[in-house]
Amino acid sequence: MPLSTLAEPRPAHRGRHRSGAARVVAVIPAHDEESQIAATIAALGRQQRAVDAVFVVADNCTDRTADVARDAGARVHRSRDNRHRKAGALNQLLAWLLPRLDDDDVILVQDADSTLDPRFVAVAMRYLDRGYGGVGGVFRGGPGGGFVGHLQRNEYARYARDVHRLRGKCLVLTGTAAMFRVGTLREVSAARLAGTLPAGNGAGGIYDTTVLTEDNELTFALMHLGHRVVSPSGCSLETEVMTSWRALWAQRLRWKRGAVENCVQYGLTRVTWRYWGRQVLTLAGLLVSVIYLAAVVAGVFLGGWHLHPLWLAVSGIFVVERVVTVRYRGWRRMLLAASMYELVLDYFLQVCHAKAYADALLRARKTW
Repeated sequence: MPLSTLAEPRPAHRGRHRSGAARVVAVIPAHDEESQIAATIAALGRQQRAVDAVFVVADNCTDRTADVARDAGARVHRSRDNRHRKAGALNQLLAWLLPRLDDDDVILVQDADSTLDPRFVAVAMRYLDRGYGGVGGVFRGGPGGGFVGHLQRNEYARYARDVHRLRGKCLVLTGTAAMFRVGTLREVSAARLAGTLPAGNGAGGIYDTTVLTEDNELTFALMHLGHRVVSPSGCSLETEVMTSWRALWAQRLRWKRGAVENCVQYGLTRVTWRYWGRQVLTLAGLLVSVIYLAAVVAGVFLGGWHLHPLWLAVSGIFVVERVVTVRYRGWRRMLLAASMYELVLDYFLQVCHAKAYADALLRARKTW
């Protein structure tokens, strides 16, 4: 799509949802991503179904992100006075971009630290043509990060397996990559202005700038408007892993607290009851984890390595689950998983969940 065709706003047009006629425009928010942004843009150039234009919104960058993105072939917009991080940067660019597109055109929003596999856009377009309101990606962890990165790669492999078994049914269209019709995003904006959905930034922005997890909130918004969402296994990509426990803690605390607050924001509805149920299960998991750890400690230090048969059975179930669910990563890692070494991550995340619940309850200051 020649960039000159986006020079002026155009009248809103109700397209016929034909993937061959619709234009695909990629939108990438980036903050200090000079080391990754070129690879991200290059992956878009390798799509089986061509991406017609790539826009990078350089948000408060202190490095050469904008220059590298421009050299890689993207059109660069710089955010202005943005204090709302990713959601605010996206809203600024989409406010300029959407009036220049037809309802039938497609917006691909993806993180700057993710690279799409070649089939991503083509597969997603098929689902959009079938009437889905949003199509998300199934991600695997990128290299690096040592032991912390290894644990995340296992975790992401399990997520991919779960989504595949559920035939693309997902809880959230993750911010790693997702595609939407322009008309659908306009519907979200109109609903925010009308008060049908949370107001976001108060000006009909697509993304709610008041929340920690804008991707989760947008998923809620789409589903409350009656749209279906899906993350098909063919929409695969690679995303960056956190390289330290500190970084992983900050990421997961934001994710978990954001998910809890999104549920509170929307209340108990026909959409959110499943998410509320998930929070109840998480709380139950916290309790079981504490009891299990106490039983193991008591068995080792008080009972001479004796453990009650109940907890031995629980351990056996855990081992089987760890082995089976990591099969996407090969038999060597399946054997390694039997050692239960991943309990380190499980208990780390349980503590993180407990902190997130406490922060949400006490309304502690939000941090990104």
